[in-house]
Amino acid sequence: MGRRLIRAMVAPLLALLLLSSCGRSPAEAPPTASPATGNLPAGVDVVVRKVIDGDTIDVSGGERVRLIGIDTPETNDPNRPAGCFGKEASRFTASVLAPGTAVRLVGDAEQRDRYGRLLAYVYRRDDGLFVNAELLRRGYAQLLTIPPNVAHTDEFVSVAREARAGSQGLWAACTLMPDGRVAPA
Repeated sequence: MGRRLIRAMVAPLLALLLLSSCGRSPAEAPPTASPATGNLPAGVDVVVRKVIDGDTIDVSGGERVRLIGIDTPETNDPNRPAGCFGKEASRFTASVLAPGTAVRLVGDAEQRDRYGRLLAYVYRRDDGLFVNAELLRRGYAQLLTIPPNVAHTDEFVSVAREARAGSQGLWAACTLMPDGRVAPA
């Protein structure tokens, strides 16, 4: 990916995070823009404050972040029953992104979803774990590609296909609907 495209993706994300950090508590470190290094792409460094569910986290700076390209079964929607394997997905995300975990957020074409959540690919800073892909790999999430956020679509399609073929996680535990999606629990 060209430097111009990376800058175009990171700059708006950084501006939003820096503006939103004005309301953070004094103990929280502010979001920091970081160039690509080692096994991490360029992005914004923050700290996990709380895991909301399998594909949504709260981070320093007061942002709620929705992981791009994946969908874990619902656990917190009062209008829908909990999805099969949803609690397991939430527990797994909490195990890899415990409060205090340093992460790097990398944006794509759109910055926010219709609920105002920041959209990002999430990498754990200490070891470079690509959390979005790991949730797919282990069968805690299904592929959810929403254009124009398609930077990792080819990788995600491959990882999701392998998880399903290997009966990982929800692919072994849940009933599938005719459209291939996991049925509610």
